[in-house]
Amino acid sequence: MSRIARMPFSSVYPLYVQKAERKGRSQAEVDTVITWLTGYEAEELRRHLDAGTTFEDFFAGAELHENASLITGVICGIRVEEIEDPFLRRVRYLDKLVDELARGKAMEKILRS
Repeated sequence: MSRIARMPFSSVYPLYVQKAERKGRSQAEVDTVITWLTGYEAEELRRHLDAGTTFEDFFAGAELHENASLITGVICGIRVEEIEDPFLRRVRYLDKLVDELARGKAMEKILRS
C-alpha cells in the first residue's frame, strides 16, 4: 500500500483549501469540486474529514463522476490520463481539480459541464 493510501484525507484537505484561498477561491469551492468528483454529499465529506478516513478508504467509497475521465493534463509532471493505477489516478484527478480552481479556471470548466 502506498504512503498516500494510508494518509488521512483530513491531513491533506486543509492544504487544498489553503492553495485555493491563496488564489482568491473559497473552501466552499474546494468542497464543490471534491463532491463533484467523488459523488459524496457535503455531510458525507464532513464525516470523512472528522473520522480521519484514509485516502484509500475515501476513494474506495466514492462513486466518481461520469465525466471524471475528461480530467486531463499534467500534475506533478505526470499526465493524469496516463496514470495506470486507478487509485493514484483518482488522487491526481482531485489534485488537478484543485489546481485548476487555484489557477482561476471557471467552475463550469473545472466540473466538465
